[in-house]
Amino acid sequence: MLLTELAEAFRSLRCTAEEQAPMARYTSFKIGGPADLLVTAPDAGAAGAALALCRRQDLPVLLLGNGTNMLVSDEGVRGVVLRLAGDAAQDVKVEGDTILCPAGLSLKALCRLARDSGLAGLEFAYGIPGTVGGAVYMNAGAYGGQMADVLLWADVLCRDGSLRRVPLREMKLGYRHSVFMEAAAVLVSAAVRLTLDDRAAVTGRMEEFLRRRREKQPLEYPSAGSFFKRPEGYYAGALIESSGLKGLTVGGAQVSEKHAGFLINRGGATCADVRALAEQVQEKVLRDHGVRLEPEVRFVG
Repeated sequence: MLLTELAEAFRSLRCTAEEQAPMARYTSFKIGGPADLLVTAPDAGAAGAALALCRRQDLPVLLLGNGTNMLVSDEGVRGVVLRLAGDAAQDVKVEGDTILCPAGLSLKALCRLARDSGLAGLEFAYGIPGTVGGAVYMNAGAYGGQMADVLLWADVLCRDGSLRRVPLREMKLGYRHSVFMEAAAVLVSAAVRLTLDDRAAVTGRMEEFLRRRREKQPLEYPSAGSFFKRPEGYYAGALIESSGLKGLTVGGAQVSEKHAGFLINRGGATCADVRALAEQVQEKVLRDHGVRLEPEVRFVG
């Protein structure tokens, strides 16, 4: 089936389909070549139908959230990039100390809803970019908290189109890891259980964490957040800084002068620039400290 015919087939399933979609537009790094087809499903039903079509046509599928933890190849992505539409904030439900929300909801919106409901436990996540689905996928965390601390379950759409509820005990949540990395599935929704607290106290903690982020992180530049995982017993940023690598530049990519754990797009950076910079950092840190840094960012395409 030709690309244009495929696009029309996805549109008949209530999805939007963009041919040769520039992935730089859909990732926080602002880097990446074109996807053959970027398909946006309005809901889980349409996403299931889209997955079924991909299976029938034997098309490779990349599942996309807000693209906040990935580096896409300059050559782009072959096949279909599938994502769920928007925040869908109207689908959020607060039931006592539990919030049920769609995976497409922004993590910031979830944090604000928890705050406004007088619920504590998500303060650590305020300011982390991306969606709820992405946060579950990566077990996002900061400032001593992580999604594993608050998650109850997640609903996922499997490749065969079936909907399955995955309880916390089956998620295999670890440091920036979940079972969803091992078995491709579309995260549809999730539930978090929080703790009743004073709204002003929750607000104060959230604003303090956000202040720290703004002071210490290069939020003014495109990036994928912390580029490397934290090595056991060390901090990646501290190792990189002690190796004198702050400000190291390859093309448009740079080790942030504000926080050495961030590789940033200073403007016009390519995937090749970032990968070359990352390799230089890994080699120098290994020589200086005997520690091999492992990327936290997903390489795609």
